[in-house]
Amino acid sequence: MDENFKEAFEKTRIAGSIAAGALNEVSKIIKPGIATAEIDKICYEFINDNKAYSAPLFYRGYPKSCCTSANHVVCHGIPSAKILKEGDIINVDVTAMKDGWHGDTSRMFKIGAVSIKAEKLINTTYESMMKAIEVVKDGIHLGDIGSTIQKHVEAQGFSVVQDFCGHGIGKKFHKEPNILHYGEAGTGEKIKTGMIFTIEPMINLGKYETKTLNDGWTAVTKDKSLSAQFEHTIGVTKDGCEIFTN
Repeated sequence: MDENFKEAFEKTRIAGSIAAGALNEVSKIIKPGIATAEIDKICYEFINDNKAYSAPLFYRGYPKSCCTSANHVVCHGIPSAKILKEGDIINVDVTAMKDGWHGDTSRMFKIGAVSIKAEKLINTTYESMMKAIEVVKDGIHLGDIGSTIQKHVEAQGFSVVQDFCGHGIGKKFHKEPNILHYGEAGTGEKIKTGMIFTIEPMINLGKYETKTLNDGWTAVTKDKSLSAQFEHTIGVTKDGCEIFTN
């Protein structure tokens, strides 16, 4: 690997493993009866204990250390006194900043037993992310990522959110390129070795349209249908990619 990428990959690997570790801690305590504010506290403390910083905290005025997006919340749900109950599904999204580099990841959690539809939505969302990661390598087009996700998701009868996308990441939390989760194969910018970005499909049970609530952050499905999301930060290599947030 080119020496220029080596430091970026090493630093992102460390930040990514801290972010993933925070979600592992969440998985130990998440259950019916827990408040989303407790999830936030666990993420904040774990990241802090690893001498890293929760990048969402105060980012553009965001008030918390992670995002907790339950049921029909698509993304950017703000942790609060809201209690999770049996049958809920929730995405927890964390970003650790360590030595100036970012690792960004999110995961779905099932609260007790969930409906068959919710289960299928979660599985399809995860599969779509992993299928997209499998096609990533030097020389493919950004459209190949979006097309891979869209085909898989729509074949299952779900829809891909178009208002939010993945993003380049490194010393900056969000930067170019934008990684759309829908699109046409063979279109868009070519991906090059050394690029680091997130793939984070948001998939709805119903239609793809979203709206943002009055708090300026919380995005929900317009038709109130369930939504799911997974996210990894990856680095492009000559013949594939490395997942930094496993």
